[in-house]
Amino acid sequence: MNYAEIKPYDIANGEGVRVSLFVSGCRRHCKGCFNAIAWDFSYGKPFTEETQEYLLEKLSPNYIAGLTLLGGDPFEPENQRALLPFVERVRASFPGKDIWCYTGYTYLDGGIAEEEVQTECTKRLVSLLDVLVDGRFKEELKDIRLKFRGSSNQRVIDVKRSIEGGSIVLRLT
Repeated sequence: MNYAEIKPYDIANGEGVRVSLFVSGCRRHCKGCFNAIAWDFSYGKPFTEETQEYLLEKLSPNYIAGLTLLGGDPFEPENQRALLPFVERVRASFPGKDIWCYTGYTYLDGGIAEEEVQTECTKRLVSLLDVLVDGRFKEELKDIRLKFRGSSNQRVIDVKRSIEGGSIVLRLT
């Protein structure tokens, strides 16, 4: 997997000060996407062990609320397989920090609805998240007043409560 960018101090992509990892690769190609350069799976730099150590170091200060995954799309199959072991490390190293993820795919029943991105990692990766912002960006529904999403069709989902309750629980933002 490649990544397009790392923001060690991000306040736009989740609550609090966060470390954000923008992965490379997306097949959705939403019209008006803010990060179309990251659609290319080969864009950016390789996601190496050194990259992971850097991210873990940046996550360590107490004022960092958590990690945000976005892109490209973290739920492209290739990206899921690379991200799962890293997200497991983050959970083990920082149990008090939250993990947000943005995807153009749709949450359903503790996983992702679209079959083309189902892998052996999908449900496990989703289960490690606290918040999932799901759904394609739709330029005709763009609203800059929305918190943590670009278009009104996208949802900010409380993953833990959704899994526990068996139905989608939206976060109030």
